[in-house]
Amino acid sequence: MRGVVAAGHPVTARAGAEVLRDGGNAVDAAVACVLMSWVAESPLTGPGAGGFMLVHTAGGEDHLLDFFVAAPGRGLHNPEPAALTPIDIHFSEDAVQRFNVGPSSCGAYGNPLGLSQALERFGSVALGELTAGPAQAAREGVEVVPMQALLFEILAPIFRSTPECAELYAPGGELLGEGDRFRMPELGDLLERLGAEGPGFLYAGDVAQACGEWVLERGGLLTREDLAAYEVVEREPASVTYQGRQVLTNPPPSSGGILIADALGILERLERPHGPHVIAEVIASTNRARDEEFLAGLGQEGYLERFLRKDALDHVATEVRSRLGKPEAPGSAGGARLGKPEAPGSAGGARLGNTTHISVLDADGGCATVTCSNGSCSGVVVPGTGMHLNNMLGEQDLNPLGYHRHEPGARVPSMMAPTVALRGGRPEVALGSAGSNRIRSAILQTLLAVVDNGLPAEDAVARPRIHVERREVEAEPGVDEAALSQLEQGGWAVRRWAEQNLFFGGVQAVARNPQTGELSGGGDPRRGGFAEVVR
Repeated sequence: MRGVVAAGHPVTARAGAEVLRDGGNAVDAAVACVLMSWVAESPLTGPGAGGFMLVHTAGGEDHLLDFFVAAPGRGLHNPEPAALTPIDIHFSEDAVQRFNVGPSSCGAYGNPLGLSQALERFGSVALGELTAGPAQAAREGVEVVPMQALLFEILAPIFRSTPECAELYAPGGELLGEGDRFRMPELGDLLERLGAEGPGFLYAGDVAQACGEWVLERGGLLTREDLAAYEVVEREPASVTYQGRQVLTNPPPSSGGILIADALGILERLERPHGPHVIAEVIASTNRARDEEFLAGLGQEGYLERFLRKDALDHVATEVRSRLGKPEAPGSAGGARLGKPEAPGSAGGARLGNTTHISVLDADGGCATVTCSNGSCSGVVVPGTGMHLNNMLGEQDLNPLGYHRHEPGARVPSMMAPTVALRGGRPEVALGSAGSNRIRSAILQTLLAVVDNGLPAEDAVARPRIHVERREVEAEPGVDEAALSQLEQGGWAVRRWAEQNLFFGGVQAVARNPQTGELSGGGDPRRGGFAEVVR
């Protein structure tokens, strides 16, 4: 086997599989996938988006590259951003979410620079070799598959919010649907130029100037100084031990990874098996941890180590054990998080989470897991550039204490959490997810399915999930009914869904069986995911 790739769209996954087939490594394949996703999975991602990549090299090194969106406003004195544009998105008759879009929602993008640096440091293929296929696809068009058609329908009010965006997604006034071809010829030009020149023109050249001027003229805050100063940041991955594995994930200032590590640290201290009632209590505990003190701490040096220190995890595990009706461990006391409120706006609602994830394992033991997001997309398309900018400054989940509060240049916090579990220093599973506030619960349960239950990646991804907000449990069909009844008897409100749904995230996972070496991949059926093993 030469490797395995899992992604959010068949065209995306096949781009990475082809690179593995030609002898490329995991990072080569991951970058190829991300570039193709700009075309096949628009508007989830693109050159105007940001992301994170966690790399485990064949030589055993671990690197977390942060190229997520940065808050804009450098060079502006007493900035007064125009009002965000609120748009109500209807996921169903009883599920409506307000998104905030427009020029004031746009932050400094990181995808082009992040991919270029990842490839330069850890790849073996030239960038120009990886941009040619996506550039051609952008010009010729990619067929709209059912999941993309659903996404287009849901987000149609954002697409129609500006004439430039409407021209892409609703040419001639009619929204593209299943079977149509989605074309972005200007993105094709951008990709070709990126392969030939590198990303400089997007940060200190003509495209950077065009983006800054377009946004500023319409009341936003994105400046040429923001883009010229943008840097990819390497961070030490958050690390926690679970069942003899070292689990690595996204560290602060992002919040998703540290809360996944928190949940695993608590579960490591609890008796097994970890049924839905146990997982619900643990997720609820991590929810309570996400208070205003937590949000403030994410930007502080050493907060990760303080949050995950052994005595703190012991303390919280005792509290969870008490809530489960188990006796407390000798000498410990509960109450660390009982009664603590969650951060304002931290309840997830019906948030879609316009995010996509890619995971790759190669034959040499290297892996790359990368999550990218355009927010819910801003509707701001800069003419002549191929750029559809993000709306991270308008995402409620990422700005729970209010909008436009970040200092210029500061990374916007994120729930995104590319994750790797190492067994004996070798990747056993690499994964990540879309899904806004459900990213944490989706990754956690998929990881447990591989590690605790020994499932291959496709079965772990397809396994029914729960999600918890405050004292409410959302449950997909197939979750153990006895456990759900136990939750109800314990005071939980349980909502039983009739079918699997994209609400519960979009996990793309790859795994290596530690006994046989067999590779497996799982593309999440909830979001049209696709996986391919390359032989």
